[in-house]
Amino acid sequence: MIIVIQCKDQVGLVAAISGVLAKQQLNIIAMREHVDTQESRFYMRLQIEQSTNEQALALEMQTVLPTDAVITINPVPQKKIVVLVTKEYHCLADILIRHYFGTFGASVLAVIGNHATLQDICARFDVPFTLVSHEGKTKTEFEQHITRIVKDYKPDYIVLAKFMRILSPQFVAEFPMKLINIHHSFLPAFVGANPYKQAFERGVKLIGATAHFVTNDLDEGPIIAQQIIPVNHSLNAADMMKAGKEVETSVLAKALRLVFEDRVFVYQNKTVVFD
Repeated sequence: MIIVIQCKDQVGLVAAISGVLAKQQLNIIAMREHVDTQESRFYMRLQIEQSTNEQALALEMQTVLPTDAVITINPVPQKKIVVLVTKEYHCLADILIRHYFGTFGASVLAVIGNHATLQDICARFDVPFTLVSHEGKTKTEFEQHITRIVKDYKPDYIVLAKFMRILSPQFVAEFPMKLINIHHSFLPAFVGANPYKQAFERGVKLIGATAHFVTNDLDEGPIIAQQIIPVNHSLNAADMMKAGKEVETSVLAKALRLVFEDRVFVYQNKTVVFD
């Protein structure tokens, strides 16, 4: 059983939580906690050996925690996701392979693309693919079409696996903290389009990728995971892009694992990640 807690910090929280669990004869087999002293926020993830009445436990926990406490007991272990794509295959292919072999920690309900390029690979893995072209539509019409499809599936998260469209605030508001994006740059450097070209022109010696939750600020949502690799003057922008695809795939896979295992806490525009 997994318990995740976020609340205002105060003295004695760990002892109080442990006391509630001990009273119910529940054994803690793993515990991670963190206090953000600047924000006075407390975060905890516990793994309990036994199971119990979740509602009763949550009510008892609430009596010893601050009134703003958010308590989740035994989150759904197998998350459900919808994936949005454009033409690039590398992140989607990794997701589909992990899904096929049951190592993903989530079920891929469907893939939605604004081009038909990746329809065939979805068919090979028996995952539904829906084409929603942006051509001949206003941005609002395009996003409303996608929204209707996504809501029919009722996913826990929507993964932007190289979905190369900037989403409107209206779309983001439909799925708060449920949109996970992979950006081909070590944010906050080189936001927006063509980051590898920007990196090449700047002469950087490191490139990377960032997985983050999507907010209304372009490529500035809470960061989940990042990774970098060294580059040098011998690589042009195309070489950097090729090398970067490996990093993008790795970072997105790590970020999704962390989110699916309920190891990521979001507060304002930052995350606490119990890796």
